[in-house]
Amino acid sequence: MLVRDAMSSVVLTIGPTHTLRQAARLMSARRVGAAVVLDPDHCGIGILTERDILNSVGAGQSPDTETACTHTTNDVVFAAPSWTLDEAAAAMSSGGFRHLIVLNDHEPVGIVSVRDIIRCWAPDRREAAVLAG
Repeated sequence: MLVRDAMSSVVLTIGPTHTLRQAARLMSARRVGAAVVLDPDHCGIGILTERDILNSVGAGQSPDTETACTHTTNDVVFAAPSWTLDEAAAAMSSGGFRHLIVLNDHEPVGIVSVRDIIRCWAPDRREAAVLAG
């Protein structure tokens, strides 16, 4: 199975000046764990995750004044829609993250998460267990 089969093609994008509270509200409303941060003037494409917001709040920073650009990961590993789920899982495992932005022609076309991969793998694993048993 490929990343294009597992990814969410509805991508939440925010700007670098969104506050963490605004980002959290949007992420919560869309039920996603990450937002793509588009900053064409500085860093290009980055990612802000629920963990980034949690770390900021846990450090005592205000979600009403902290902005996405301060907490965005800009050193991003991108996936291609044609990657296998094994390749995506390996990239996540070696990098220690749970989301990959999927690019096609240098544009974000989706996000694939660990949860997406597990959802796709789980039926295959159950079928294999039944066939083996």
